[in-house]
Amino acid sequence: MLPKIALLFPGQGTQTVGMAKALIKEFSPTAYMFRRASWTLGYNLEEMCTNGSEEQISSTEISQPAIFTYSLAAIEYLRVRRTEMVRWCTAAAGLSLGEYTALTFAGALSFSDGVSLVKQRAIAMQEASDAAPGGMVSILGKSLEEVEKLCDENRGDGVLQVANILCPGNIVVSGSLDACERIAELASKKKFQAIPLAVSGAFHTSLMQPAVARLVEALNKVEIKEPEFPVISNVDAKPHTDPDEIRQLLIKQIVSPVLWEDSMRYLLAQGFEIFYEIGHGRVLRSLMKRIDREAPCFGSPK
Repeated sequence: MLPKIALLFPGQGTQTVGMAKALIKEFSPTAYMFRRASWTLGYNLEEMCTNGSEEQISSTEISQPAIFTYSLAAIEYLRVRRTEMVRWCTAAAGLSLGEYTALTFAGALSFSDGVSLVKQRAIAMQEASDAAPGGMVSILGKSLEEVEKLCDENRGDGVLQVANILCPGNIVVSGSLDACERIAELASKKKFQAIPLAVSGAFHTSLMQPAVARLVEALNKVEIKEPEFPVISNVDAKPHTDPDEIRQLLIKQIVSPVLWEDSMRYLLAQGFEIFYEIGHGRVLRSLMKRIDREAPCFGSPK
């Protein structure tokens, strides 16, 4: 009997300088994926992912297409080098941006439409961030109830909300810059950890509401098909097959918390035995160890 395999796709924040060099060197056909993306984006994504500066690769408008394309290029590598991993996969999930990658891998979106959507999503999020500067902070060692209380007590006149429920003891809050700074200050006094994340906005909060209109317009221009296998939604930690429902959930996702821990627990409850993180970095593997230490979660090629 074949094991139940799920593939996991990372989100923004996993980008690094030179992130695609090793993958392209190991399997040169993956360079074509970056060139295809570049045609849609209007700039040389391969150059950005091999020789771009820290400032360039960290910007929302570049990092999101970079991570999306890298993960799908890694899939093409695996189709050749680890065929059984891809063939036996029967579910997928992605964190925030990674949900678009998972949907593309599952055939709900074409690669070109996926790149186009991610481009418009990134622009919309960056514009919303420029209009209302914000940040994200990972709170370690606190329960959800404790973190929600911290948000209530420290948002002041700004915005401060739970944005990502990642795993036990790791919850990300997102909001106005001054509110994020207050949380960091409080952490140093109260002896808990608060780690600012390498993102340029208050993602998954009401501060992203101005991005919704542009995303709606972009989503209405592309065809979404029924996924070939379940893709777990960030919004409710469940799979969906209806294209219109998927479209509405992607719109809601941009202003709603990412329920990553619940998504992984759903897959575990469905009997999934092996997980692979497909993309740059090891964030999702680290989270899985905190969710279920016994669940094998491996990485994809570097």
